[in-house]
Amino acid sequence: MLLVAPSKGIRTVHELVAKAKDGSLSFASAGVGSATHWAAERFIVSAGFKATHVPFRGGPEALTEVMTGRVDLIFIGISSGLPFIQNKQLVPLAVSSAKRSPTLPDIPTTLEAGYKDSDFNYWNGMLVPAKTPGPVIERLYAETTKALALPEVQQKLTVQGVEPAPLNPSEMDAMIRREIALNLKIAKEAGLKFN
Repeated sequence: MLLVAPSKGIRTVHELVAKAKDGSLSFASAGVGSATHWAAERFIVSAGFKATHVPFRGGPEALTEVMTGRVDLIFIGISSGLPFIQNKQLVPLAVSSAKRSPTLPDIPTTLEAGYKDSDFNYWNGMLVPAKTPGPVIERLYAETTKALALPEVQQKLTVQGVEPAPLNPSEMDAMIRREIALNLKIAKEAGLKFN
């Protein structure tokens, strides 16, 4: 989700973009190439503005600098940012997922706000070596899907703002390929250079 400090006086994603047009904004991340970095770059490219990237060694440092107002904005996972929203230390402007979060149903997506290709779904997945036998992969998928459907697992994940979306092995493969292609496109459009 996209967060800013209350002291910035920004209440909507459109207000942020209007303020960003002069190129004076900065954004924090949990490090170069992290999910927090990619989510911000996708949004910035889509919204058509420039901002200074301020990478940190992790999310806690980055969040602290945004809360103090020394850095203007951050994209960070809901589970990391939620306590600071609840304590009114940060203001959520949008979520970068393709659909609204059940944890923050009143917060629009960046797509709903009109920023095409700005969505960034933070996901975790289970990967195995390429030569793992098909029956083993299918069993892992079946057992993982069963575990994610358990009410006690659902409850623990919901509290953290995590929404399970199990993909079968071929869907996961296709999603990873799409992510790689989109990230290459964003890196080129944003002019990112890595070592």
